[in-house]
Amino acid sequence: MTHFRKLAAGVAVALALSAPAHAHRAWILPSTFTLSGDEQLITVDGAISNDLFFPNHVAMRLDDMKITAPDGTVTGVENGWTGKIRSTFDVTLDQQGTYKIGNGGNSFFASWEEDGERRRARGTYEGFKEEGVLDKDGVELTKMSRQTATFVTLGAPTDDVFATTGEGLEFTPVTHPNDVYTGEEITFGFTLDGAPIEGMEVEIVKGHDRYRDEQGTLELTTDADGQITFTLEESGRYWLETGTQGTTMVDGKEIGARSGYVITFEALSF
Repeated sequence: MTHFRKLAAGVAVALALSAPAHAHRAWILPSTFTLSGDEQLITVDGAISNDLFFPNHVAMRLDDMKITAPDGTVTGVENGWTGKIRSTFDVTLDQQGTYKIGNGGNSFFASWEEDGERRRARGTYEGFKEEGVLDKDGVELTKMSRQTATFVTLGAPTDDVFATTGEGLEFTPVTHPNDVYTGEEITFGFTLDGAPIEGMEVEIVKGHDRYRDEQGTLELTTDADGQITFTLEESGRYWLETGTQGTTMVDGKEIGARSGYVITFEALSF
């Protein structure tokens, strides 16, 4: 198990933190965020695009998409389809409570000089070991971790899908993402390796920005409790992105580390 090493406070800060701004943004968007009844079915779109919730770049891969039910059961997608610029799949909701729908995981990126050329590779740490990549002169290794998620509730919201593992960047909401209303104070939280992460930048953008002259990005920074508190004035679907950049220890060696988290949610009017 690896963990982020906290940098000395006198050097800079515990971690170099940033919410990276990308021209292409990943998102998962369910047809409905909250439903009632005994059993329901939703359709979910996933893409990486220039405009939020408007597919125009590449489709999101579905091979590691996971559906976590309120009781912790994990399944794959139903009726998955991937085109050039969008993926679509179904999810059957047959348990009362909140589901997590998302993908992500860890990978490693290596860079080194060989025969006068810069070489780059992406893979697993074990794979790099077997291939001898870690033995290359001057190899630079970075651990990459990213999650893209959304949450859907059948009946009353529950919190089991927000249970933390104590490893990596995790979402710990105080306000349930399926209980967000305009004009009300909203509090979301994040932990890094089980501890609240302070000073992390968070961006929130209302969807369908293609049709606005101003993007209207809400820029926030996590406090000492790893939380952000904000109020939304307009109902609609929103996209949140945050991330960290620092170092981690693997096999007793310090390497670069980057983590990112993307969440889609909606705000309703009373």
